[in-house]
Amino acid sequence: MEIPKEVAVMTLPNATLFPQALLPLYIYEPRYRRMLVDALQTHRTFAVAMQKPGRLRETPSLIGGVGLIRVAVQNEDGTYHLILQGLTRVTLTRTVRYKPYRIHEVQPVETPANDSLAVDALVARVRDLVSQRVQLGFPKKGPAPKQTKDMMISIKEVLSYIEKISDPEQVADLVSCALLPRAEERQTILETIDIEPRLKHLIHFLMAEIGQQRKDKSK
Repeated sequence: MEIPKEVAVMTLPNATLFPQALLPLYIYEPRYRRMLVDALQTHRTFAVAMQKPGRLRETPSLIGGVGLIRVAVQNEDGTYHLILQGLTRVTLTRTVRYKPYRIHEVQPVETPANDSLAVDALVARVRDLVSQRVQLGFPKKGPAPKQTKDMMISIKEVLSYIEKISDPEQVADLVSCALLPRAEERQTILETIDIEPRLKHLIHFLMAEIGQQRKDKSK
């Protein structure tokens, strides 16, 4: 799919949109509701960029993700629930306008090809760490055990899918989306374009998560 040269940008404090990932969103701000209506009437795409930490004013990160609106349901109060599917990384370049919502020129970011043995070894290490992370379990969420069980099954299904992927870039992005709980870590992966350092960052983050989980279990 061809990415428009200019897209609306939704700036969020803890959200990252990876290629191929599905991001559920609740749209309630008037400016973003207008943005959504405009997008639905045109190319059905907009960008999600994480707010730069420590900034009081709206300041989107320079690297974000452009997504395609797959589902949009309007609620009785005028708000929307939608599912956005990531298409590609983009660099936000010139700001076309600020109000009523941001529009930026964007440049799709392509990952340089790298079929080295080092990358293959890093992917194997990621798969090993993913297996360790799954075996350790996940923190409970929600009031009922059934919700926690359903969540774990869903994650395991995603990871089973990851095991079948041969593209190192897809492995790095989908593992990051599924397993990295910290927004700043996911943003680091999103902003790392070359695949070898991206995998190295991911391995570092996964090892830290596993170490913390083991430490918590030993208490």
